[in-house]
Amino acid sequence: MPPVNQGLFSLEFPQSLGVYDDYATAQKVVDHLSDKEFPVQNLLVVGTDLKQVERVTGRLTTSRVAGAGAASGGWLGVLVGLLLGIFSDESTWLQTVVGGLGIGIVFGVVWALLGYAATRGRRDFSSVSSVVATKYEVMVEHKHRARAQELIADLPGARPNPFV
Repeated sequence: MPPVNQGLFSLEFPQSLGVYDDYATAQKVVDHLSDKEFPVQNLLVVGTDLKQVERVTGRLTTSRVAGAGAASGGWLGVLVGLLLGIFSDESTWLQTVVGGLGIGIVFGVVWALLGYAATRGRRDFSSVSSVVATKYEVMVEHKHRARAQELIADLPGARPNPFV
């Protein structure tokens, strides 16, 4: 299956205009070219040298797991209670929502603790992960490369790293 919007994220014959250490510098180059009325629709900024970074946010304990399970189960219970409350009469609507909340909390806690127990202490921490680029390459359509190089020649700090 072909990627969605393949034409949007590709150029016909791209060539490198420069490789930069941070996104801000690559963005500065594109902005400078735009200010000089360069046809910027012929540029791509490509993040390269990808790394997955995982930030450890805390230690998992049984009480933290139970609290997180109660919170997620509670939200789900309220949602189910509200959906079922649509079909109840006005006198039992609040009881339906509160009942959904209570059942959701119980199930959330039970499932979270079962999942935590299944890890047997192999992952006793919480974290957030992201994929980040360490270099940013500005690509330009081949027929516009010479003009783009002329325009960024006078931009301080925008000269590409020649050793990359």
